Amino acid sequence: MTEALLLRPLRQDDFEALRLIAADPLLWEQHPAKDRTQEPVFRAWFEDAVSSGGALVAMDRRGENVIGTFRFVLRGPGEVEIGWTFLARSHWGGQWNGQMKHLMIEHTFASLPTVLFSAHVDNVRSQRAIERPGARRTGSVVDARGHQNVLFRLDRV
Repeated sequence: MTEALLLRPLRQDDFEALRLIAADPLLWEQHPAKDRTQEPVFRAWFEDAVSSGGALVAMDRRGENVIGTFRFVLRGPGEVEIGWTFLARSHWGGQWNGQMKHLMIEHTFASLPTVLFSAHVDNVRSQRAIERPGARRTGSVVDARGHQNVLFRLDRV
């Protein structure tokens, strides 16, 4: 938690707030899943996020409203991947994404030495946001849906 940002576990009752954010086509402009603006597609994504057990919601503490979400997924010994992030366009720029990443990284480094990230090869905005805290590119991979992703790694020093 920061002065402006609160993170908490994703709950079923967050669906509508996140669906309204995800309905903005500009969120998915550089993402391969442009159809997440559609309610049935978003519902499937949301149910997967809830069942993952690692999804969190970001809230603007000033208005106490949901502004985005992300997930933690264990990948291997000492490694966690942080991703599946999206943020309401009203909170693009400024402090929000950086604070979310800082809190996620800080939380991970309290118990694990490595944070992994991935972003679609065309999602330049996400790649830049991942590089800001010092993550370095380590390669690329084709994911289960056939999308080319750039891989990043950040180690605790």
